[in-house]
Amino acid sequence: MKTEPRGVALLGHRGARGLWPENTLAGFARAIELGVSGIELDCAVTRDGVVVVTHDPELNPDCTRDERGHFLAAPGPPIAALTYAEVARYDVGRLRPGSAYAERFPLQEAVDGERIPRLADALALIMKRGRGEVLINVEVKTFPEQPQLTPALETFVAALCTVLEKAGAGADFVISSFDWRVLGAAHRLLPGIATGALTEEQSPDDTVRLGSSRPSPWLGGLDPERFGGSVPRLAQATGAAIWGPDYLDLTAQRISEAHALGLRVVPWTVNAPKDMARLLRFEVDGIITDRPDLLRAELTSGGFAVPPRRPEAGGALHHG
Repeated sequence: MKTEPRGVALLGHRGARGLWPENTLAGFARAIELGVSGIELDCAVTRDGVVVVTHDPELNPDCTRDERGHFLAAPGPPIAALTYAEVARYDVGRLRPGSAYAERFPLQEAVDGERIPRLADALALIMKRGRGEVLINVEVKTFPEQPQLTPALETFVAALCTVLEKAGAGADFVISSFDWRVLGAAHRLLPGIATGALTEEQSPDDTVRLGSSRPSPWLGGLDPERFGGSVPRLAQATGAAIWGPDYLDLTAQRISEAHALGLRVVPWTVNAPKDMARLLRFEVDGIITDRPDLLRAELTSGGFAVPPRRPEAGGALHHG
């Protein structure tokens, strides 16, 4: 009897930033055309309370141009200090030539005129173009050691939950964050929402800080010592359905432990085919990548199920 190929979720990171401008409507649309199981995106809240899709708490000069078409000279003011109308004036559809960002993603196609979108508009596009079948993983960008960069956490999460509720029942949403206080707030404000506990153990951005004499402020008050130093057990204690570690922190043993605890394991951000192949052998549940074209190829060669392409009528797609 023929068995169905095992499914591993393919999540496009910030849409598919290795191929198209990150966290833009064009990037999301083209990632869905290419064929992904889900879209990972980031959110912030403007001064007038609009939830927008952007990764950095401040405007990024490597991908942001002003109304005259000039790249910003330095990081802009915090998104939280700008109104949505002010945020929407900037063009984020092209990388600054010669920047480290441009050198890291030389295949990224420019889409001039793309703006930082409202989350509500991004959700509507993804749900329509993905026909309700594309997971939307919303990462909340708050900073416990730099709280001035964002609105108060409860205010931020409440604004997000309002947008998700208005987007419609039946949508497949996940709220993820490195700041685990967010997960608790999400569970209180939107009972039943799936959450993802993100972790980073690589220096200098370690959010877990195993062995530290002072518990990490990122863990929502949880102390790793009380969980035997087990990061999967820590993640489970948040009530999260998904553990999202840096792929460099993963071992087969950790994945087995997480699965035994009932967690799905979805590492980030995996762009090299050899790393994709290793993680597929480890039986992860999903992979977040800037290069969904490469992951599609690895899934195919490994005998895994591949998400369907969803071309827009008359659209042209140049990757994968």
